[in-house]
Amino acid sequence: MQDDEYKTIVGESFGLYREKKSKFIAMAFPVGSKEEIKNKLIALRKEYHDARHHCYAYQLGHETPLSRVNDDGEPSGTAGRPIHGQILSKELTNILVVVVRYFGGTKLGVSGLINAYKTAAKDALDKAEIVKRTINDYFEITFDYPQMNYIKRIIKENNIEQIDQKFEAVCKITISVRRKISNDIIQRFDKINSVIIKPVEICK
Repeated sequence: MQDDEYKTIVGESFGLYREKKSKFIAMAFPVGSKEEIKNKLIALRKEYHDARHHCYAYQLGHETPLSRVNDDGEPSGTAGRPIHGQILSKELTNILVVVVRYFGGTKLGVSGLINAYKTAAKDALDKAEIVKRTINDYFEITFDYPQMNYIKRIIKENNIEQIDQKFEAVCKITISVRRKISNDIIQRFDKINSVIIKPVEICK
């Protein structure tokens, strides 16, 4: 995998593990922010309100990923960490995995819990559709109308994604560029007279 690529999942996936009448339901979700994770956890607590434990782990970001694990009342290190271990084993990011437990009346012990949460999470991730995505930079190009053909040619030749455009007295186009070619693209636009290209932040 290249430096400007990462792996994540498309859509939700589910897994299940049973041990001594305890049921572990695992759910994996693609996520893009801590706020989205917070809302998802609130919704799952309402949906699975009768479960004994709602344990989870998540990984966010690319170069310096942010992660968190939560055992939700299970013995420390027996739930969130095994779940997170499965995320790491598949090299995934921008993902939340939640495992809810319905207690069956028999304690599983530390090793039994670790295995249960690990296996349930693995089942959900094994069923997930995993995709590679590129890390992109975003730019706004400002130019006069006569430069339109030059701008459009560079966009087309490099398969650049166009996010937005405004054609008024001054034309503006917002583009998404794969990070490894960003510098080359900036230089190409800089060579065109009266063209200004600047980085912008896009929430995606």
